[in-house]
Amino acid sequence: MNSELSSYHFQPVAVVRSCFKTKFGIPRQPGLISEARGSIELLPPYNQPNAVRGLEDFSHIWVLFVFHDALREGWKATVRPPRLGGDKRVGVFASRSPFRPCPIGLSVLTLRDVRIGDHGKIALAVEGLDLLDGTPVLDIKPYLPYTDAVSDARAGFAPVAPASAALPVQFSDQAAQQAAAIEKRGLDGFRLLAEKVIAADPRPAYQREAGRVYGIFLHGYEVVWQAGADSAVVTHITRDATPPPSKRRQAQQIKNATNNDIAEEASAAAADTADTDSDAAGPTQDS
Repeated sequence: MNSELSSYHFQPVAVVRSCFKTKFGIPRQPGLISEARGSIELLPPYNQPNAVRGLEDFSHIWVLFVFHDALREGWKATVRPPRLGGDKRVGVFASRSPFRPCPIGLSVLTLRDVRIGDHGKIALAVEGLDLLDGTPVLDIKPYLPYTDAVSDARAGFAPVAPASAALPVQFSDQAAQQAAAIEKRGLDGFRLLAEKVIAADPRPAYQREAGRVYGIFLHGYEVVWQAGADSAVVTHITRDATPPPSKRRQAQQIKNATNNDIAEEASAAAADTADTDSDAAGPTQDS
């Protein structure tokens, strides 16, 4: 291989400030939950008003980013997309798994506003997020409907959008009161955001038994919910601006379940040991 083409080095131009503080609960595609809002903050030396001049005239943007939280895992030749129930493999290049040779993702987001503040602060207010807080951004481009939307495209195993309310969600009296108090503090739509995230059923395909307790971290709050046979109940909401590893109960549950799942399959899938599952915690852009 030509050494000049062997590798490249890029610096992030921006960073994502997201309502999602852990991977669990992040929508698997962009635009599925409009209430999932945040911002993209430009980094020096790219935080110049001239760099975003004219961007406010576009309703949507392409965001090219790094799957930074998946770097340690390496890439897999095949993955098991959640849309296929977690029991069928496809090639990594036929999926949107974060575990890629080059861990780069691409999202189309709604651009709500271009905010130019003091001291070089420039932020793009966006919605329809499917990105983890702190995600590095490599590039931002305007979305052009006439060329970026393909009306007769085929979509393989994901021909239509997933059900937006796969899991009916109820709030306990305590959780409803807590959500209302949070919204009074300025987080409008917090309850609807939590409801839609849980309704999309972020659980791994192999972990759907009733009775498990999960927690999703949104805007610095932990929303704790229990899965039933065919519904979910939000039991309570607690303030937790920085979720430490010891409190990520859902991540630990998923990790344990993943280890058990792999162990049980090892003897029956010895020939398949080079390929492991896609991220059990519902990574961004995993179809």
